[in-house]
Order: sequence, then structure tokens, then C-alpha cells
Amino acid sequence: MAEINFIQALHNRTSRNYVERVTSHDKAECAEVAMRWGEDYWDGDRCFGYGGYSYDGRWRPIAEAMAEHYDLADDCSILDVGCGKGYLLYEFTQILPRCRVTGLDISDYAITHSKGEVRPNLCQGTAANLPWPDGHFDFVVSLGALHNLLVQDLWSAVAEIERVGRSHKYIMVESYRTEQEKANLLYWQLTCRAFHRTDEWEWIYRKVGYTGDWGYIFFE
Repeated sequence: MAEINFIQALHNRTSRNYVERVTSHDKAECAEVAMRWGEDYWDGDRCFGYGGYSYDGRWRPIAEAMAEHYDLADDCSILDVGCGKGYLLYEFTQILPRCRVTGLDISDYAITHSKGEVRPNLCQGTAANLPWPDGHFDFVVSLGALHNLLVQDLWSAVAEIERVGRSHKYIMVESYRTEQEKANLLYWQLTCRAFHRTDEWEWIYRKVGYTGDWGYIFFE
């Protein structure tokens, strides 16, 4: 088990005005819309979420770094928990041509509008109840999803990732190390329900018995 940073550089490419997030719109109302996980969240106005989420190749370096770090076999099986539109999974198919990819997301909209090449391999569902047998996947990854869960579902989701992963596992969530980062996270987030410091996340992983790696993004 180790903390590994695959994502922060990509996260930092987006500029954010944290205070404007809570002064320009009714943030509570925007959060209500965002948590329907529909068109508004993915492809609507920025106040509701991504402000448009289309394929641009940004996930290729992440997939390459993960494949290299975990020495993933060309024919490995990969599960993405909280896969969104499947862009990371698509990149895995490009760098590991014989790999078998599977994705799960809460959003029907994201799956319907996902990358066509991987869409048949995506399904709607919840991270707290993964519909696969024990040790089914060589690599299980979850990026930016588990912090959106209530505590009882969060603990179940970590346990489920541990259960279905045969070998390598990696979880990335939003977190904070300082009071400034905590304030920025509170200002910016729309769907986060689990506001934990890094040491709290790592305590949860130990308590659940998670044996994989983890990482964070910070709102610096």
C-alpha cells in the first residue's frame, strides 16, 4: 500500500475561482442539479459540473503511467469504478490492445454518451455493490468517485474494490492537507459528501482492509 500521485498535474491544468463559485450562483441549488448525474452535470453550464466533458486525450498519460507502474499485462482485465464516459478505459485499450475493460458508473447519461469503442463494456450501478465475483479483475481503479458517497456506502465501496480486485488496486479522491485547501474544497465541490483529511482516508483504508494504493487531488 502506498500513496501515488497520478492525477494532480492533470487536475492543476484547470484554473478555478473558488470564491466566485459560491457568490455567482446558488451553490446549494447547483449541487442538487449536479447530483442527478445527468446532462447538466456533464455537459451543461459550468456551475453544475464539468461544463462540457468530451474526449481530448488527456487521460492517455494517466493510463500509460498506471500501466507502467503496475506492469499490466497486455491481456489484463481492468475495472474502472466511477468510469464516467469511459475515456480512461478507452486509453487502456489503445496502449494494451488485448486488455479487457469494464466500467461502472452511477450515471446513465455518462454511459449513454461514453466513448463508443468501450460503451458495450460499461454498466450503470453503485460502487457499494459491485456485481462481479471475488478476484475478478487484475486491476481495479477508481478516480474521483468515492468521495461522493455517504459514509456507509463509502466503506462498502472500498471493501468491494478490495474484493473484486485480484492484484492491483488504486483509489483517488478529493482531500485536503491544510485549512486553505479545505476551504477551497468546500467552495468548489458540488457532489462531495466525504470531507476527509488524508490521514482520515488512510485510516478508513486500514479499517476496511484495503490492500491497494491511493492518491488525492488537492484544491491548492
